[in-house]
Amino acid sequence: MTKTDAPPILDFSAFYGDDSNARSQLIQDVRDSCLKNGFFQITGHRVPQELQARTVKWAKRFFELPLEEKKKIDRTGNPYNRGYELMQSHMSEPGSAPDLKEGIFIGPEIAPDHPYCVQQKLNCGPNQWPQGMENLDEFQRTSMEYYAAVFDLAEDILAVLALTMEYEEDFFGPFTDGAVAMLRYLHYPPQRVGETEGRGTGAHRDYSCITLLLQDEVEPTPGAYVVNLGNLFSRMTNENYKSALHRVINKSGLERYSIPFFFTGNPDYVCQCLSRFEKEGEPAKYPPATVQDVVRAAVKGTVDRARRYNEEKQKAMEGGV
Repeated sequence: MTKTDAPPILDFSAFYGDDSNARSQLIQDVRDSCLKNGFFQITGHRVPQELQARTVKWAKRFFELPLEEKKKIDRTGNPYNRGYELMQSHMSEPGSAPDLKEGIFIGPEIAPDHPYCVQQKLNCGPNQWPQGMENLDEFQRTSMEYYAAVFDLAEDILAVLALTMEYEEDFFGPFTDGAVAMLRYLHYPPQRVGETEGRGTGAHRDYSCITLLLQDEVEPTPGAYVVNLGNLFSRMTNENYKSALHRVINKSGLERYSIPFFFTGNPDYVCQCLSRFEKEGEPAKYPPATVQDVVRAAVKGTVDRARRYNEEKQKAMEGGV
């Protein structure tokens, strides 16, 4: 991403402060970004930079584990969508090659006898942790501390988003109450110059409500989060607020790491066009649907595309086609 493409950097501390003019300006700037392309960056939030740095450190240590150790917690077939994501197991951009990344999915610790688990709700269950990892307790503790801090920040961002639409701050309370989010640690190996076989992540729009991205680019703004709207939020605004299109291509020659936090909301919440965006002659572009149904369908698509691609590639290598 070039400097001219970079989303605006907004001082989110205005949301917590007493300066009404600064608060109003923040709300306006967020609204403008949502209407333009669904991207903005925030500083001045309440997630400590020390916690961010510690989380990045532990994410890197996880990816240093031997592949066989990571595969012991393979998320393939895991009913709770937790655990290790193998390289090239997703295809974000239809018609491209699978994504050149590996990752781990981490969420809230939800016991198997919890009603969410019993009812097989979206992304609900216990985590899978790498038992062969040195200082595993610290890896777990840091991951869950970070999850909680960014979850709180996501709720604050949703409060600002409500204000951009002239709703009350707590408008999204039913959406955030009982909400589930997914924390992912991602590792992108360097791509060789001229390499065309796949991208770090192909062009896509997130299927979540909002995404908060902590990244390790060469010149990031220290402590900043890139915030982008996802398809869930965009559909509630009848696509007036944009779901941000983005991709990752790692041609830095270096290992890259990023930590996205996908806030999807209460799995039973029904997403439908909000009253502010109901206009005569402009019918809702999407029928009402639960968070769970929308997200599950999107996830299945990315996994199925990658599986078919890899199967066809393997057959070709074996002379089967």
